[in-house]
Amino acid sequence: MAIWWAPFTPEELNRTKLSGLAAQLGVAFSAAGEDWLAATLPVDARTRQPYGLLHGGVSLALAGTVGVTAAQLCIDPARAACRLLEISGNHLRGVRAGPVTATARPLHLGARSQVWRVDLVDPGGRPACAARLTVAVEPAR
Repeated sequence: MAIWWAPFTPEELNRTKLSGLAAQLGVAFSAAGEDWLAATLPVDARTRQPYGLLHGGVSLALAGTVGVTAAQLCIDPARAACRLLEISGNHLRGVRAGPVTATARPLHLGARSQVWRVDLVDPGGRPACAARLTVAVEPAR
């Protein structure tokens, strides 16, 4: 059973939900299922740290973008909004070339909070980062 409030496509999300840092970094929503959302990110001069690897902060920016977007897609936007409360990540493998793919899956979908796991993999499908987000669900203003 799908967890989403309303139907959507990755292409629609790319047109309507990408701005600011995510757009500057080249994030693109790529796929979705009944209970997951995925996006890709290039590993290039914008996203590498000085030693040539994907920057850890960029990995968490990608995880946060995918996780909070997925959280928002689970609620009625006329009644509530999602805000990131906490994010943490374990960087498991350095990535020199991309794209990396981040897939968000819910661990808890509550009325006032949500918890999401976001797994980043390199082009070979090997784990690069495991992130966890806690999201507040607040009444819409």
